[in-house]
Amino acid sequence: MSQVDLDTAVGYVLRRATVALRAAMDAALREHDLTVSQYSCLEQLAHRPGLTNTELARGTFVSRQAMHQLLATLKSTDLVQGDEGGRHERFTLTDDGARHLTGASKAVAAVQERMLTPFDAEQRRRLYADLVACAEALSQQ
Repeated sequence: MSQVDLDTAVGYVLRRATVALRAAMDAALREHDLTVSQYSCLEQLAHRPGLTNTELARGTFVSRQAMHQLLATLKSTDLVQGDEGGRHERFTLTDDGARHLTGASKAVAAVQERMLTPFDAEQRRRLYADLVACAEALSQQ
């Protein structure tokens, strides 16, 4: 018999929230012809232009191979461009990519706001801090 009580399992409810967030983001981003991973990649490049495939994969939580495919799609739709001048190709948003991202970012912000509706400002700060603490506790080995 299982030792986990699903009524009080934090990991279970956290996964449930993650799945619900992903589904809501998928729906919102569909209008912008983007997947969550593509959106995450564009958002990273908006904040940190010049990232490599490996850096983007790490920040988007996908494999390098998956990021390679994702970047090929984004390049073919003229949302990102690669600079092959060095040892590792570095990527930046195109003007179309930046415009595309503007609408997608608003859609994702609306999803996040909907998710956080039950919380006041202090509760939101606390939730954020608690989730960071959980991630850091599991990252330490």
